[in-house]
Amino acid sequence: MDTPALHTVDAQASAWSPPLPDAPGFEHLMVETPGLRTHVAVLGGGAPIVLLHGFPQHWWQWHTIAPRLAEHGYRAICPDLRGAGWTEADDPRIRRDTRLHDLTALLGVLGIDRLHLLCHDMGAITGGQFAYSQPERVESMVMLSVPPMFMSFSPKLLSGLSHLPPLSLHRRGRSLAWLFTDEYAAQGFAVETVESYLAPMQRAEIDGAVGRLYRGMILPEAGRLVSGTYKTQRLHPPTLIVFGRRDEPFTEELVRHISGDPAQFADHVEFAFVDDAAHFITDDAPDAVAELVLDWFDRTA
Repeated sequence: MDTPALHTVDAQASAWSPPLPDAPGFEHLMVETPGLRTHVAVLGGGAPIVLLHGFPQHWWQWHTIAPRLAEHGYRAICPDLRGAGWTEADDPRIRRDTRLHDLTALLGVLGIDRLHLLCHDMGAITGGQFAYSQPERVESMVMLSVPPMFMSFSPKLLSGLSHLPPLSLHRRGRSLAWLFTDEYAAQGFAVETVESYLAPMQRAEIDGAVGRLYRGMILPEAGRLVSGTYKTQRLHPPTLIVFGRRDEPFTEELVRHISGDPAQFADHVEFAFVDDAAHFITDDAPDAVAELVLDWFDRTA
């Protein structure tokens, strides 16, 4: 469909295929833009916060944090990015900035001119691209479990990249449950939680998107990071970088080292580190994340 449109759809979990995970209170929308039908879960009213999920997650990553934001007067907008969740794409190809264009089109249909950004993991790539390319629209941003895009490369980062080859060569039908282990989550995962995150993999489109995401988006963007592309630009929106203290190899010492002097590359960047949390920080410590986010948005509004 070429005409952008927004539809409120049946919020009953059983009406979706596969069924949506349980998350009371969310309104579910299907937003149509050229070539894409984006599933968006929305909660609350007030100033918009767009929450961009990580991999291999989807909107439900925020089901504990979004209510906290809504309680404080924000409108939490949680889209399933292309290649994840219940979003449907006509074209299976994914390029370095495909999700950036998707996000821009989505905000246009939703009528959002200015927003806060909260993003994790792979979602932080899209959030960062948006903040660099359209800084006047970003009130402030929180990036979880990723260094700033003006980072410098260090050999100490290599131990944290072992997942790249198997995901770049992902074969359909191969479970991604191996990602939800103690290596990436300090508190572990209940079986039901893993099943909720992996449910959309039943859709051939989502299963097939794993390799395309890594080959088409992650690897090209990694090349730009290593080459220092973002050091030639300036990050204007105030940005908080948050890591779990058990997110190896991203120790506080290493994160601050590869970030250099943020004032050289950004107007306002701060760092925070959460105890007893690893890469899946929103699952390990949702309350701590919510508190940091609310404090940051209040201080930088």
